[in-house]
Amino acid sequence: MTLMTPPPLDQEDDEMLVPNTEFTEGPQPMEVQADAAGTVETQIADDPPSGRFTWTIENFSRLNTKKLYSEIFYVGGYKWRILIFPKGNNVDHLSIYLDVADSAALPYGWSRYAQFSLTVINQIHNKYSVRKETQHQFNARESDWGFTSFMHLSELYNPSRGYLVNDTCIVEADVEVRRIVDYWSHDSKKETGYVGLKNQGATCYMNSLLQTLYHIPYFKKAVYHMPTTENDMPSGSIPLALQSLFYKLQYSDTSVATKELTKSFGWDTYDSFMQHDVQELNRVLCEKLEDKMKGTVVEGTIQQLFEGHHMNYIECINVDYTSTRKESFYDLQLDVKGCRDVYASFDKYVEVERLEGDNRYHAEQHGLQDAKKGVLFIDFPPVLQLQLKRFEYDFMRDTMVKINDRYEFPLQLDLDRENGKYLSPEADRSVRNLYTLHSVLVHSGGVHGGHYYAYIRPTLSDQWFKFDDERVTKEDIKRALEEQYGGEEELPQTNPGFNSSPFKFTKYSNAYMLVYIRESDKEKIVCSVDEKDIAEHLRIRLKKEQEEKEKKRKEKAEAHLYTIIKVARDGDLHEQIGRDIYFDLVDHDKVRSFRIEKQKSFQVLKAEVFKEFGIPIECQRFWLWAKRQNHTYRPNRPLLPQEEGQSVGQLREVSNKQSAELKLFLEVELGQDLRPVPLLEKLKEEILLFFKLYDPLKEELRYVGRLFVKVNSKPAEILAKLNEMAGFSPDEEIDLFEEIKFEPNVMCEHVDKKLTFRASQLEDGDIVCYQKSKASSAEQYRYPDVPAFMEYVHNRQVVRFRSLEKPKEDEFSLELSKLHNYDDVVERVAHHLSLNDPSKIRLTPHNCYSQQPKPQPIKYRGAEHLCDMLVHYNQTSDILYYEVLDIPLPELQGLKTLKVAFHHATKDEVVIHSIRLPKQCTVGDVINDLKTKVDLSHPSAELRLLEVFYHKIYKIFPLNEKIENINDQYWTLRAEEIPEEEKNLGPHDRLIHVYHFMKDTTQNQVQNFGEPFFLVIHEGETLSDIKVRIQKKLQVPDEEFAKWRFAFLSLGRPEYLEDTDVLSTRFQRRDVYGAWEQYLGLEHTDNAPKRSYAVNQNRHTFEKPVRIYN
Repeated sequence: MTLMTPPPLDQEDDEMLVPNTEFTEGPQPMEVQADAAGTVETQIADDPPSGRFTWTIENFSRLNTKKLYSEIFYVGGYKWRILIFPKGNNVDHLSIYLDVADSAALPYGWSRYAQFSLTVINQIHNKYSVRKETQHQFNARESDWGFTSFMHLSELYNPSRGYLVNDTCIVEADVEVRRIVDYWSHDSKKETGYVGLKNQGATCYMNSLLQTLYHIPYFKKAVYHMPTTENDMPSGSIPLALQSLFYKLQYSDTSVATKELTKSFGWDTYDSFMQHDVQELNRVLCEKLEDKMKGTVVEGTIQQLFEGHHMNYIECINVDYTSTRKESFYDLQLDVKGCRDVYASFDKYVEVERLEGDNRYHAEQHGLQDAKKGVLFIDFPPVLQLQLKRFEYDFMRDTMVKINDRYEFPLQLDLDRENGKYLSPEADRSVRNLYTLHSVLVHSGGVHGGHYYAYIRPTLSDQWFKFDDERVTKEDIKRALEEQYGGEEELPQTNPGFNSSPFKFTKYSNAYMLVYIRESDKEKIVCSVDEKDIAEHLRIRLKKEQEEKEKKRKEKAEAHLYTIIKVARDGDLHEQIGRDIYFDLVDHDKVRSFRIEKQKSFQVLKAEVFKEFGIPIECQRFWLWAKRQNHTYRPNRPLLPQEEGQSVGQLREVSNKQSAELKLFLEVELGQDLRPVPLLEKLKEEILLFFKLYDPLKEELRYVGRLFVKVNSKPAEILAKLNEMAGFSPDEEIDLFEEIKFEPNVMCEHVDKKLTFRASQLEDGDIVCYQKSKASSAEQYRYPDVPAFMEYVHNRQVVRFRSLEKPKEDEFSLELSKLHNYDDVVERVAHHLSLNDPSKIRLTPHNCYSQQPKPQPIKYRGAEHLCDMLVHYNQTSDILYYEVLDIPLPELQGLKTLKVAFHHATKDEVVIHSIRLPKQCTVGDVINDLKTKVDLSHPSAELRLLEVFYHKIYKIFPLNEKIENINDQYWTLRAEEIPEEEKNLGPHDRLIHVYHFMKDTTQNQVQNFGEPFFLVIHEGETLSDIKVRIQKKLQVPDEEFAKWRFAFLSLGRPEYLEDTDVLSTRFQRRDVYGAWEQYLGLEHTDNAPKRSYAVNQNRHTFEKPVRIYN
């Protein structure tokens, strides 16, 4: 995994592994005495190489410190501690790091390598704890390492999510210290013959797949043979980008970048920082390549390599009727849950399902029939890709979970076993389906994020290699196979007498995708690929790239021996002013630079200048530039003769000790034949001024030249010369302005033509802008004079507006001013969109790190100026997102929109209604509005509003509660009719909560699902009586209802009930609010309950879909 990464992103699923850059080296003082109790779980006498530390932080939401350290704990003979930022390290995520506690006291050159995971425990459901894993070589420069964007603060601080319980947060660190010598000096090419791929931020999933595909030689050869031309650009052509990447993997000595390839996909920075699914990327990439190969010599390669076929069949039992359908596949998804190995998964894949009873099959001409349904394979591909279903949807929790169960896979896979049980009758039995394992793709981590790497044996020899981003290492077969099975592992007991029960932990690293190659196709697939397979134009291009890279590397290595001298000339000023720049005189990055050895005489530069520009040495005069206090950069003085006698290195020291570069202005005078002439000596009373000309009609500024003037002379004496330089008539009236500065604001002042240059405080290097004198028609110009134009240019901002709904499709640009207020901006946007009412435009700012819209839009007139809308931390964006509302934004901001799920009293249906009312309205107003939209069971029916979260009722809203503070982002708001029996409760009646639940045997926990409801119980009523009412209410068939068990649950512990039990004795509490702690539970044994209806309970999706845009 690449550890040097850009600034942190606002994103949920990331692998941003960064040192905490805010801190100086060495330990920081504990800033608060937090109620933080630390316990080392692994109590082993001889400090073990691995261990777990648990940190319990009380009063978490009341911590008023930016950063907080845990107590010190010991693992592997070293002192460690956890560092957290409770409110985020300049991001809206919890930031968490592992820190070397005594780094300041360690000897010079210390380093230690550790693999570790950091976890925030979910105290309600442990399996939803957020866990992230990484590895790092700690040293004095990077003594802490971890995740800047660990989990979103809104998730963490929401008490109902389970990460903060009683305002207590529990953080765990699992640390394994490894004795690896000099991790970073590992030379992958030298050690293994292979090189790795650089990680762009969260692209390890892509790197592992690319390495797998690259090491299928037949695939690599096909990619090389895809037609590309020398005019193609890799960033715009997927075939060329992939050819370039494969060539570099084959011939480079160091790790290879993937940016060209991701650019060819049409990905922006955000896509590269979004972790996706390997399987999805594999399919999308193969589809793209298949499409690009059409009509070429390699057409059909993807199908030849990866395509197999299976047959779906339905066979009637009592009549002679069979229905079959042939389908192709590029990969197979195999179940992990409930399967011990690959063979068990294949057995499950071809398992026969019986269609009978209510589920009978409708056969043509035969009506409903009992039937057998299943899948059999017609043929398998030469390269078999098996996707292991490590991630599954948990219907009870309405979220994705990772399956870390043990799952074995063989080195040799025989799919002809048991007399070809997986094969269809039409399969070709002469083909031997014996496969050998080529690669194992591994996912390490949890559902919230993690890291991908691959174990590959490129030539199918006994030697395995681990491809982990930039690092490639030799590995044994045990590491590649057995250690990737998953399941649980025991830590070895170093002190058996201390603790009798061994410490077990779940292995979060396990195989996620397997690639097998058929033995009979081995010679064809593992073929030789050499330079003759690579197009000549590609070889030339890539060799040139390598040479350029080598040249730059050499220059970088020798940089300390040279000085870079940047020489600006009049021609540069003519070319740049009014095009690239408006303020100051030149952009030094765009002028000719010379690389001269430091010990060489300055005369060497003069000779180089003569060679480059043809200017004789005696006609050259060089000026030093100086940075002024007002942050402008101007020629300051000519070099003295004795300075020109010095070495280049000495001169650079005199000029600017902070910079490795020497910046000079070359003054050249041209004679009447426009050839350079020797320069006259500069007099003491002379100053060198530079002149720019402004045309208010064309709104253009350009450089017109420079003049020496005497300090005691007046501008009036040079007016004729300035008119000549501008192409005006000699007696044209002109106004002069001095350009003084432009940061943070523009200062451009009128120059009095009657005062001397000295009186106007003009000196060497100053800039004078001039224009024709303002006539009476000046008002016809947008920017009538130089100061107005300079102000406009300084504040000019081109903004790209993107549709919030379709940011990649709908975009337009507008030229605005940074000083435009909110109304100016929305007015311009509305005008562009031909919208009459600008107040219906709502803008959302851009997040520069994630390259996505920020979560909160800009409120109506919520930003004073455009520049305030574009700033994000210390960066400035040029992007805003827009949406067109159906009502004006000020009106919308006064309203509250609630999504309410209405449960009909008699029909089995739920309808979502969007209720929009003024914020000061009450729940009663919501109910009245809802009554006008829903179908009631009878006209006088009364409604109530409930708060439901994870299948429990947490609250009945009072009718007078204000809606402004109701949050429907995480909770479901449910509206329902109040049953008649609840309206007239007797003095001894109770209103109790009834919930559906299942027992999770693996976690020994209760899992609620389905729709919770209230039930009235009467004094002395038995469970038997209540069951009759529940069955009638839920309309459950007898056969199904008989399977249910009933239990009294208090704080999650079930106590099973008998039919004769009197329920009123159990439920003594009369208040409904908070009574969800005690409820009547209906236990289901069905292992796959139907997915319950939930509003807004799946906002945090597992991951975004992979798209390749080009």
